[in-house]
Amino acid sequence: MDIKIIDNRKDFIVCIKPAGITSEETGMVRALRELLGCEILPVHRLDKPARGLMVYAKSKKAAAALSESIRDGSFRKVYLACVPDMELQDSGVFEDLLFHDSSKNRSYAVKRMRKGVRQCRLSYAVTGRKNGLALVKILLDTGRTHQIRAQFASRGMPLEGDRRYGSRSDCPLALYSCELSFPDPSGEGTVTYDSVPSGPPFDLFGPIEDTST
Repeated sequence: MDIKIIDNRKDFIVCIKPAGITSEETGMVRALRELLGCEILPVHRLDKPARGLMVYAKSKKAAAALSESIRDGSFRKVYLACVPDMELQDSGVFEDLLFHDSSKNRSYAVKRMRKGVRQCRLSYAVTGRKNGLALVKILLDTGRTHQIRAQFASRGMPLEGDRRYGSRSDCPLALYSCELSFPDPSGEGTVTYDSVPSGPPFDLFGPIEDTST
């Protein structure tokens, strides 16, 4: 398995998760332990068919610090996605109530709060439009299961390649974790990492150079 290591520090490692492998124990965690020969602890997740930047802790102390930064909102996650350009405004905010059906491994936007339903919110900005597709940069304010995929699909814009949520495109899932920013678990300020996707359908928009917001 080809895993690109972006940064390998005492407390954590930042890498690119390939598509087709889980971000959790049976996938990336095991692979990184075998590759690096050290403890690897997950602190956030990325859908199996998605790819891009992830951070893993190398100690329980670091895992606790990173998990706390996720809870207090100082952990920033930005994504790039390609969606059908269905009169999508240049920027906006999606707020929904989301229910995840574990038996079907699918999330649904619902109308009312009930058991298992959680509030979710994201903001987006369109950075390119071509051939009926929009290249969208997405900032997650919450981290629900399949949140980005479900929120866009509920508005008739399933991500390209996301057949689980209604896409008819045969390309790989067009969801890429392009930016991570979080307090260094050692207490030495904030660290930020950027990466850009390649391959279809992202290459339709030419070189993607700036992932900062």
